[in-house]
Amino acid sequence: MDEQALIVSARTGNPHAFNALVSAYQGVAYNVAYRVIGHPEAAADATQDALLAAYRALPSFRGGSFRAWLLRIVTNVCYDRLRQNKRRPQVSLDEMAEDLDYVPGLAADGESPEDVVLRQDVQRILEMAIAKLPFDQRVAVVLSDVEGLSYEEIAAATGATVGTVKSRLSRARARLRDFLTQGREPLRP
Repeated sequence: MDEQALIVSARTGNPHAFNALVSAYQGVAYNVAYRVIGHPEAAADATQDALLAAYRALPSFRGGSFRAWLLRIVTNVCYDRLRQNKRRPQVSLDEMAEDLDYVPGLAADGESPEDVVLRQDVQRILEMAIAKLPFDQRVAVVLSDVEGLSYEEIAAATGATVGTVKSRLSRARARLRDFLTQGREPLRP
């Protein structure tokens, strides 16, 4: 079944059709939430809330890109959560505990231990840099450079114009470049 048929069926109340849409997009929704919020449990909760909100708002879906529409809901939920956390900061006891069984990333075939450590270090630095961006720029970078959405899809997902998306991406990439080169040698892949 194609996406449009699933949307039509889900709008008539078919839970299996909506579940098929969720199966197709929950991974990208979680990835966006994780990159925007930065904590796995909070991203999972935000994703679940966004999918529930999408289900409730499905009758108001006016066509176009379902993925962009869903990611707009995800980014709005993330924004609300970040704003709420600023008012009432909380620390998770789970995050405070150390997980001694955690293995932070297995080596790919042919990758040396040094390469694994370097790759993980670069990833950690990039995640820190992205987390320091203002919300609108962070969302634009995640949707563009992590998820691979086009300018038009990002505009639809964020409710901004294509020109605004380009501007946010330009400013975000400049800030990332400044952060990554500030006080250290440029990172090598």
